[in-house]
Amino acid sequence: MGQEESHNEEMDLAQIQELCIVFMKECPSGALHLHEFKRIFGVQSSSAEESLYMETIFRSFDTNKDNTLDFLEYVAALHLILRGNLEDRLKWSFKMYDKDGNGKLDRQEVKRIIRIMYKLKLQKSDINMTPSEICDRIFELVDVNKDGQITLSEFMEGAQKDEWVMRILKLDVNATGWVIQNCGRLP
Repeated sequence: MGQEESHNEEMDLAQIQELCIVFMKECPSGALHLHEFKRIFGVQSSSAEESLYMETIFRSFDTNKDNTLDFLEYVAALHLILRGNLEDRLKWSFKMYDKDGNGKLDRQEVKRIIRIMYKLKLQKSDINMTPSEICDRIFELVDVNKDGQITLSEFMEGAQKDEWVMRILKLDVNATGWVIQNCGRLP
């Protein structure tokens, strides 16, 4: 039974191979640019929130900061999103929030992602709070030393101690389901 559940929740190897084949077709040069990344995953340019979210994801996986994803970065990204463990996903989420890359989250960085997530999914959820209220509550629960910044360790501990914080911080937008759904849109 456990095998069936994980099969349903995760992409199988054939689907991952399909995405790798798409990468090779779309990017014979071996470099995937942001506009190609959005096209592969079916992001409409008319959705500003989805477009900004995808740009943030793209930047988080561009580890060498050359504004492209090479094949290894692409595979690592797929593996993390689709099969990564909780700790790795939380570290990735922290990196997504940490826009300036200084290893600490300030209110502006947290609020920026919360606004995007609010428009994409939180608005339709049972959370009856504004992005500012969500940000304030995250800092109240997670910023242990109350210095106005959240470190990676505070982020990890806070997310694992509080289910509400976990739901908000881990940027879970059902990535597996989204990737599987968008496989059908691929050329």
